[in-house]
Amino acid sequence: MTHEERLEKDDEQSLAQKKNWVPHPVLSVVMLLIWLSLNNASMGHVVLGSLLSLGIPYLVQDFWPTAVRVHKPFKLAMYLLMVLVDICKANFIVAVQILGPNNKLKAKFFQVPLDVTNDFTISMLAGTITLTPGTVSSELSADKKYLLVHALNVDDVQQAAADIKLRYEKPLKEIFEC
Repeated sequence: MTHEERLEKDDEQSLAQKKNWVPHPVLSVVMLLIWLSLNNASMGHVVLGSLLSLGIPYLVQDFWPTAVRVHKPFKLAMYLLMVLVDICKANFIVAVQILGPNNKLKAKFFQVPLDVTNDFTISMLAGTITLTPGTVSSELSADKKYLLVHALNVDDVQQAAADIKLRYEKPLKEIFEC
């Protein structure tokens, strides 16, 4: 290896070790907007929110090396709205089920076969399932092909798995994996 090749290799390694000052700009903006919506929009909160929204992604970028790519932002907004509506509906359904006779509940574990392969997309799916009252994602198989889900009241496990795949997994695959 020549001296020039070694210098070039050293430059590549030092570039790989450098951190981006703003590794996830969209995340930083969203974090700042959420901070300001939860607090008074005073100058102190703008400064503190800016520091946090820039500092947190900077400090954790080694754990999250690749930026998430949203291929269909409008579909993401529609997905978030749909999940919010599902959470509200499920709250009422679960309340009625819990307050009613417990012997009518049919709690079951079942596996949902996964078509998504990206770790972030799998996490989003598992989080969505867990956020919806009455369901909890319990375990991801070692090969990342199945997600174990517990449902509070389910008659047909195949239909429940198909519903999750159609309602949540399919849009997530379109939004993040394309």
